Amino acid sequence: MKSWKLLLFCLAAVLLPGAVAKGETMKSAGTEPLPYRQFVTNSDQRGGYALVLFLHGAGERGNDNEAQLRHGYRELLAYCEKNKIKAVLLFPQCPAGKQWVDEPWNALRHTMHETPSAPLAAAMKLLDLKEAEFKPDRLYVAGISMGGYGTWDLISRQPDRFAAALPICGGGDVAQAPKLVKLPILAVHGNADVTVPVSRSRDMVRAIWNAGGSQIIYQELPEVGHGSWGPAFGNTNTWKWLFSQPKPQK
Repeated sequence: MKSWKLLLFCLAAVLLPGAVAKGETMKSAGTEPLPYRQFVTNSDQRGGYALVLFLHGAGERGNDNEAQLRHGYRELLAYCEKNKIKAVLLFPQCPAGKQWVDEPWNALRHTMHETPSAPLAAAMKLLDLKEAEFKPDRLYVAGISMGGYGTWDLISRQPDRFAAALPICGGGDVAQAPKLVKLPILAVHGNADVTVPVSRSRDMVRAIWNAGGSQIIYQELPEVGHGSWGPAFGNTNTWKWLFSQPKPQK
């Protein structure tokens, strides 16, 4: 654990000389406590902030407020620093034994619950608070695996709130597709994934297309298993696409 903490500290020092970071636990009435990390980049740049909510996978659950930085953190922050992007990056941590979406990951389909899970509700509250604090001009959400499910769930509940979404190896409720036809979405899945069936992404993409959607892009990675976030995050075009999506039109 000490070596992991040292690694995170060193990476932040090397990659993110201009970022302002903090780790806190959100305690708000009506939601459970939620550890999160926040990074603010290039606050001296003109214009409004881009706010990114990143939902981690099942392996990063806990309460150490560190494990959620294992995937995506380095690439995302490095991209913002290199490209002088004024951003607020939020990495909440789901408690052990809980999920962003209360559904089995190997199921071939599910119906969205009437209300979000407690951890996702807390993440939504965190987003509310940070939106009020920083007044960003655009919101993005990204997630991997369990967080991919959370991403699909969140945009299905609030489709007009986000400028774009990046769900990786997750799944959603295909009945929600008509809500998502105007939202720019980049969905990624490996075709050799044995943890979350690749059909979960295929079905969501197909449902959105069939509903008349033209803003969704699907990347199915050949001979890639569950860790499709590695190639996705390692490709700077992923981040370029995300941050190029403008503020949604009212």
